[in-house]
Amino acid sequence: MFTAGNIHYELADKVRGLAAGGIGAMHLLARQTGLVKAIDRRLHLLKLHKPYHESDHVLNIAYNLLSGGECLEDLELRRNDEVYLDALGAQRIPDPTTAGDFCRRFKAYDVEILMRAINAVRVKVWKQQPEEFFELAVIDGDGTLITTLGQCKEGMDISYKGGWGYHPLIISLANTNEPLFLYNRSGNRPSHEGATDYYDQAVRLCRQAGFKGILLRGDTDFTQRRALDRWDRQGVRFIFGLDAIPNLVKTADMLPESAWRRLERPAKYEVKTQPRERPVNIKEQIVRRREFENIRLQSEQVAEFNYIPAHCAQAYRLVVVRKNLSVEKGEQVLFDDLRYFFYITNDRTSSASEIVRLANQRCNQEKLIEQLKNGARALEVPVDNLVSNWAYMVMASLAWTLKAWFALGLPETGRWAQKHKAEKEAVLKMEFKRFLHGFMLVPCQIVRQARRIVYRLLAWNPWQHVFLRGVDMLHRPLQC
Repeated sequence: MFTAGNIHYELADKVRGLAAGGIGAMHLLARQTGLVKAIDRRLHLLKLHKPYHESDHVLNIAYNLLSGGECLEDLELRRNDEVYLDALGAQRIPDPTTAGDFCRRFKAYDVEILMRAINAVRVKVWKQQPEEFFELAVIDGDGTLITTLGQCKEGMDISYKGGWGYHPLIISLANTNEPLFLYNRSGNRPSHEGATDYYDQAVRLCRQAGFKGILLRGDTDFTQRRALDRWDRQGVRFIFGLDAIPNLVKTADMLPESAWRRLERPAKYEVKTQPRERPVNIKEQIVRRREFENIRLQSEQVAEFNYIPAHCAQAYRLVVVRKNLSVEKGEQVLFDDLRYFFYITNDRTSSASEIVRLANQRCNQEKLIEQLKNGARALEVPVDNLVSNWAYMVMASLAWTLKAWFALGLPETGRWAQKHKAEKEAVLKMEFKRFLHGFMLVPCQIVRQARRIVYRLLAWNPWQHVFLRGVDMLHRPLQC
């Protein structure tokens, strides 16, 4: 079918094309939300603005990733692209060396100031959402390991997995998959270090935005026992994993059989047509044929009891999941095994199954971390010390944040409200690479006129109508 053979390339004389045509929408978004002014008003790192302001440096790094760049060196492609500069109304942009020098200007409190500036704008974006958006804010926390082959990066250390690098903490809003706070740490630091303070800042941020309820979640490393009583007094709900320590396992073993109920898990998806025949499990066949040890889940039960953790003055609800497992080798069952998983919460109204479901949904943050790592390439360490790499991570993660803000700005009212709402949720949950191909890497002709810059779309894709509807909203002021 591919019959073209006589193919030639030539340079166009008058048509000025840009591959990343969606960058204009991101710049409109940064200006409409007041992000540019917020950064320049709060962040002061440059003594003279000749020619760059702080917002120019911050947005330059974010725009590079939104334009398809993957590292700091890709800024060299952007700064030598005259059409890219014209599309943003810029005479020049910082080169990779200048961008690296800007990262090294940061002190720890400067990074905090930058995150507060972004979060102040984030609250304005949230306030554009419908009333049901503010029912409950779900805040997740987790750490992730960033390895590097560099040997001269200050603050790096060896992790428990044996790799050298850093161990950033990420606090995110599960409702929108936005990273609220990012805290870079040495590679040998524990996963929960510093989490309490950033949880508290996230709670204040969500209350400032107007959320009616707040739920904190984390795995077993994030059970902040010293803060549980204070959060309970403040009306903050929490669900944290708890290690299966011997006294908890003993208590679970002593529960009567009548205390256990079958764990109800909702279906992963709804079959809209006819159920399909399940494919043959090739992996399972190989495991059995070669007589590898295999652990199979037979059933799950859930129970609960009260428990007073260390450093707490009152008892909390402890939900325990009992997994009945069988350890097999080939076709033979070697023995049965019982394993317990514990979740501590101050939620007294939800059923035990609902508590487990809410706790398990925290795994969605793993997808966000994966997108920040390998999608947006925001968790990179291109500079030479811990704080400067922390600053780079915060500025680079702004690329993902702008994607989320663009999705939140899409209208969902009118005759096609249900369809528009579904499209909004799809863009919000979209992987970064898919967002690039649908909304950012849109080929455009750039035409500079007397008082405006025109982006003429040169190709079609299935998300074009959503993109244009979003751009139309960016020309309207925020309703704050």
